[in-house]
Amino acid sequence: MAAHWMKRLMAGCLAGMIFLFSAGAGAAERKEKVILDTDMVEMFDDGVALLMLAKSPKVDLLGVTCVTGNSWMQEGVACSLRQMELAGLKHIPVYEGMRYPIRPNRHTLFALERRQFGMGHDAWLGSLNLPEPASWEAAYRKLYKDEPALRPAAQHAVNFIIDTVRANPNEVTIAAIGPCSNLAAAIRMAPDIIPLIKRVIYMGGSFFQQGNVTPSAEFNWWIDPEAAQIMVRAPIREQIVFGLDVCEKVVFRKAHYDRLLRSIGDNSLSSMLRGTFVGQSFEKNAAFTHFVWDVLVAAAIIEPDIITAERACAIDVNTQYGLSYGQSLAYPKTAPEGCQKARIVMSVDSERFWNMVNDRQYWTVPQK
Repeated sequence: MAAHWMKRLMAGCLAGMIFLFSAGAGAAERKEKVILDTDMVEMFDDGVALLMLAKSPKVDLLGVTCVTGNSWMQEGVACSLRQMELAGLKHIPVYEGMRYPIRPNRHTLFALERRQFGMGHDAWLGSLNLPEPASWEAAYRKLYKDEPALRPAAQHAVNFIIDTVRANPNEVTIAAIGPCSNLAAAIRMAPDIIPLIKRVIYMGGSFFQQGNVTPSAEFNWWIDPEAAQIMVRAPIREQIVFGLDVCEKVVFRKAHYDRLLRSIGDNSLSSMLRGTFVGQSFEKNAAFTHFVWDVLVAAAIIEPDIITAERACAIDVNTQYGLSYGQSLAYPKTAPEGCQKARIVMSVDSERFWNMVNDRQYWTVPQK
């Protein structure tokens, strides 16, 4: 009888060990589900963020939703598809999103706005200084003198965001590395998704230092301040912000550029990098410096403990159309009613960050 019970006990222990091992293995293999919401450009900085998230074994990139900001939405779709083609990422869908910010006629009236409100130290205007392409196909042909091998998904980006969050409650991280127009439209159309979003990680804002595109505002949130305010005031479970407070501490220098070219190797992605504004600037002037902005968001999704310092504050965005339009505001103690708390990132492990960017798993391309 004792032998019988001993056998049963050993069998139970073995079954328990198998269950725990299987559960642990499942947890180890579980990937972070991510939507990349972006005003895409080639390589630095949105393109590098895209490739890191798409190729990381820790991330399940569910889709790329494009929005007007640094580029017109149509150009962003074209750039996304091209980089997907070069990197062999044909399985990740790309979606066309919002063409314009919430404020009516922002693009058509921008010359008047600039005369009235002035500009900051950064002269970059993105889509505000560019004609709108007729379509993503037209943008692709103009940029690449070629026919696209891939096409965007038929569904609109806003509907994709809504459907994906509903289908994966409490599991989706949104990497918001462009203006918030798509995201604000999604939660206005379907407010039921707000408590279902796991977290939103933004590249936007400037809380404890001056802005870039104006003395008070950072570019991404300045393009569509109304959308940014809708998002940061929404009671989302967790909001993390990479503003200029941290982004301008991670300086992109010629040595980083040269190292990255070596890591990428001699292929189509290195050729694309050399052809960008950043690449051409480094080739002409070894003292040129730049920032990496959106890439920090991708790095933090892949390795969250890359963040070394942060501040928890309620935040808001100024939507009053005047000199401080688009300014981001942090309230350490007493905030206006309706504001939500966010984690404002103040520093990251720069050495670890650059080692991540140079990990060659992100830079392999299919052999022709």
